[in-house]
Amino acid sequence: MSTRSTPARTAAPGPARPAGSPRADLIADAALALLAERGMRGLTHRAVDERSGLPQGSTSNLARTRQALLETAVRRLAELEARVLVPGDLLTSSDPARAAAGLAHALHRYLTDSTELLVCRYELALEATRRPGLRAFYDEAGGRFREPLVALMAAAGSAEPQRHALSVVAWAEGMMFACAVGSYHRAVPTEEELRAGCTELLRGMLGPEPVERWHG
Repeated sequence: MSTRSTPARTAAPGPARPAGSPRADLIADAALALLAERGMRGLTHRAVDERSGLPQGSTSNLARTRQALLETAVRRLAELEARVLVPGDLLTSSDPARAAAGLAHALHRYLTDSTELLVCRYELALEATRRPGLRAFYDEAGGRFREPLVALMAAAGSAEPQRHALSVVAWAEGMMFACAVGSYHRAVPTEEELRAGCTELLRGMLGPEPVERWHG
């Protein structure tokens, strides 16, 4: 009599669920949690299934390849970052003082409440340098943050809004890296300190302004 065991059944292949569905968000959140805890090597389809508590094969149904899984993580990261940074709400003023205050508030909120997202950001950014397809996807997702900054700099009177937006991004990215995983990770600046630094940066780029405009 045969004693062969029956192979464990996995979820049958089917159409991927659309991004933004409850299951898709659950899988994407599990992927980000694994990235933060274990790094890129810990992100596998099986590990995401286990972390999310879904049947084996669920992640493969949503994202069949590793590239697709990484894109799912990038998309979800951008969604969650937008909730923290809220560029549409914080970066709409042509007043440099308010712009500096908005940037400082967003950065401080990110550095104090969302450090795991920052770790995921760096894991995915480094992986994107090795995967051209992911690089394009990562850059496209980041456009939702760059474009409002360019508009902000133009509204604030910048003669070179693209270049000045890059400087603001570089300052913010450097601050996030230093305070999340760098040498200042135990000394996160206060919101007022971040505002002072951003004010100095904007003042240097936009030129002299009436004092009351910078402290309004």
